[in-house]
Amino acid sequence: MSISPDIVEGTENVSPATGRPLTKRGEATRRRLLEAAEAVFAEQGYHEASIVKITERAGIGLGTFYLYFDSKQSIFESLVLDLNQRVRHAMAEEMDAAGSRLDAERAGFAGFFRFTAEHPALYRVVREAEFVSPETLRQHYTRIVDGYERGLAAAQAVGDVDRRLDPAVTAWALMGMGELIGMRFLLWDRDAEGRAPAEMPVDVFDHMMLFIDNALAPRTHDTEDGRS
Repeated sequence: MSISPDIVEGTENVSPATGRPLTKRGEATRRRLLEAAEAVFAEQGYHEASIVKITERAGIGLGTFYLYFDSKQSIFESLVLDLNQRVRHAMAEEMDAAGSRLDAERAGFAGFFRFTAEHPALYRVVREAEFVSPETLRQHYTRIVDGYERGLAAAQAVGDVDRRLDPAVTAWALMGMGELIGMRFLLWDRDAEGRAPAEMPVDVFDHMMLFIDNALAPRTHDTEDGRS
């Protein structure tokens, strides 16, 4: 496994008002607020969004909001990390059955593109985090890359990936590729009625994976100094 879906902080299911763990009903209410926030922030952006708009969208009283979040920024930051956890989970589920690292790459990117097609808010929310909460943006990317880097290193150890590649640089490069290709072919493409694609075009995905396969595949004539 190279993309861990676990959230390590462990504070997401605690009420900021009481400091106590949420009940199942409380967790369901928190989820409704996050889903509403995802829609509102995606449609209106951080600065135009408001707590009132989020609670109205969720069908939850304004006072109830503060049992779960301290402010608009706090729900925004929680949303970034929630989207992060869910996209990693989607990728990890796809990668579980992969037989090789290159198969895992294909499966992981398929999971990523499927999630982003269903949740285009991921792009706007993450990009706004650069200005609203830079530390949360850093957490979003490093949570993905840390697991990715470990997976690549493990694959190198068994000969699945070219040993000359630096796992950290490779993980950041692959993540950047996936994000920008998703933006170009999922977020920006629209049909005549303005609708985005429901999935990544097969030919785009296949060309991307051909590039990745060529980049990661182990070389048969590697020398100790790293040249073929």
